[in-house]
Amino acid sequence: MQGGMLAEIVEAVPLRLWFAFGTLFLGLLFGWVTRVTARRFLQRIGIPAAVEGTAFERTARSVGTSTVDILAAIAGYFVFGIAVFAAVAVAEIEYVAQFWNAVAGFLPQLFVAIVVLIAGILLGDKVELLVSERFRGVKIPQIDVLPLIAKYSIFYLAALIALGQVGVATAALIVLLGAYVFALVFLGGLAFRHLLSAGAVGTYLLLNQPYTIGDEIRVGDVQGIVQEMDLFVTHVEIDGEEYVFPNSKVFAEGFVRIRG
Repeated sequence: MQGGMLAEIVEAVPLRLWFAFGTLFLGLLFGWVTRVTARRFLQRIGIPAAVEGTAFERTARSVGTSTVDILAAIAGYFVFGIAVFAAVAVAEIEYVAQFWNAVAGFLPQLFVAIVVLIAGILLGDKVELLVSERFRGVKIPQIDVLPLIAKYSIFYLAALIALGQVGVATAALIVLLGAYVFALVFLGGLAFRHLLSAGAVGTYLLLNQPYTIGDEIRVGDVQGIVQEMDLFVTHVEIDGEEYVFPNSKVFAEGFVRIRG
């Protein structure tokens, strides 16, 4: 009796619905496989080490996940989302199918936009760390703003690209980008005029080399051995202490090279 009722239920369900259910099941399976494969691939190419220390990774860890897990999950959900669209098309549910068909063309762009945003956030965080490390020894007050400018510039570009993927007008994006670059150059020139001055002086010192690494010089009241010099600063060591002078200070106050 029960077998007969089951057979009647199976026969009552249209064949296309069984295909739709099968498509959903396969989509779920392939989505899981994609997630596992993507996680292993990202780990193999060194993504965990690359994002270590970034704000995004720290935030992900605080909620019990990681950047790799988030990216792998997005890939898995993307595959399952495609399966949902395919299942709806197979089921031929008129109004639902029309809706999902309209959305289906938007899914790849949305997927790319999300990946671009995450990549932009990770890259921005990493660049902030690198810039902070590079300019750690520069004793100019405005230098602390440079890592943030680098970070949010990358965020901004990633956001523009992501918006372009989801259909925001390109002309508006170009205008916004132009306004951002103008503001960055204008305000940056005002805020970092001392840094630009140090860079210009550093170029002069590197080209003419009035002193070089190993020379003993005196800048103001400090006399010591030049340990390092680059475009922006000169490192002078005396009695185990290292002094970092902006090149603009060396040029403005003058220096004395001590001949041995």
